[in-house]
Amino acid sequence: MKQLITPLIFLFFIQISFAQYTEVINSKRPGFSDSPYSVGTKVYQVEGGFFYKNVGNYLYWDAIANEAISYSAKAFGTDITFRTGQFFEKLEFNLDLALQNENRDYTLPTVYSESGFGLSKLTIGAKYLVYKPKYTDKSKEIRSWKARHSFDKRRLLPAVGIYVGLNTNLLNDLFKNPGGLSPKFAIYTQNDLSHRWVILTNFIMDQAFTDNSENSFIGTTTYALTQKWSVFGEGQAFFRKNVPNDFQFGAGAAYLVNNNIQADFSARMIYDERGDNTFLLGGGISWRLDRHKDKIIKHKADNNEVKLEEENKSFFNKISFGLFAGGNKSSSNKKMRNVKTSKVKTRSLEPPVNKKAQKAKKKNNKRLIKQQKEKEKAQKKYNKKLEKS
Repeated sequence: MKQLITPLIFLFFIQISFAQYTEVINSKRPGFSDSPYSVGTKVYQVEGGFFYKNVGNYLYWDAIANEAISYSAKAFGTDITFRTGQFFEKLEFNLDLALQNENRDYTLPTVYSESGFGLSKLTIGAKYLVYKPKYTDKSKEIRSWKARHSFDKRRLLPAVGIYVGLNTNLLNDLFKNPGGLSPKFAIYTQNDLSHRWVILTNFIMDQAFTDNSENSFIGTTTYALTQKWSVFGEGQAFFRKNVPNDFQFGAGAAYLVNNNIQADFSARMIYDERGDNTFLLGGGISWRLDRHKDKIIKHKADNNEVKLEEENKSFFNKISFGLFAGGNKSSSNKKMRNVKTSKVKTRSLEPPVNKKAQKAKKKNNKRLIKQQKEKEKAQKKYNKKLEKS
């Protein structure tokens, strides 16, 4: 009976749940793109790393000074992201900051050098999952090998999330935005093309409504090689007002240390329209404090309560092997979360009693018993005749 009840409960749960929580850490490192999925309620996550940046020849137009500025630079620092899910499974709050030391050598409009150490980024924001697609569970297809292994076209329909943030200007003078505080808007999408392969796209409007506003597009593809190792490739294009458009290409890998820790490394090259060549090297760690609790889902049909495990797919952990998503998604070797279940009313699966058949069976049994007795009686008479003779 339990084998019949469990799938029914699971199907009911899928219809009403948009859970974000995953058994393994859901980190957006080492890529610059983000997933539409949140980390889950009462999960507190820190993603940090170190980077080294070498800027070849950065040329832009300063609208305030009304002159062209060009410099080369070397920088190193750390970037840290704090993430937590609160109130709703689909809602996440985050804080992005970067602490950086940079040395610049200017060639235009005059030759001089300057350096700065401090915050180069401090952005607070919130992300919300707007839409989550549903995919066919092909593991239950047993009649057709072709149907079991065919591509589900619904996987072309992405999950969609929106982001709203605020860029603060509590930064070092070298990195301040002349426009002061500025908003940041983004649309995140995710396609789980298979249990191993995920594609992310981000459309971002940063420092909006200022002279330094920039629009960017990010496309990231991730693939799980094993249950521990995953790799990614990423392309990003920036479109700005007073700065040449940048085109960035990056690649890297992530390693799942355990369910709550992920390590990563990456390398990037950046090109712009005027010959600026920049490379960026980085590596880091993602760690979470998991205080998530599964919700009690009440079945409306029979008013029974069942405690269910929540599951999801996300970025860098959005595929079934634990590394790299969002979403929609599990490995056979992955430890399942221990959950308790309350008693559920059961019904007998025995077929209903057929009274006519029961009467016929009793009548037939009586006839057989009577025939057996008559046979034994005839045998006794025959034995007595043999004794007298």
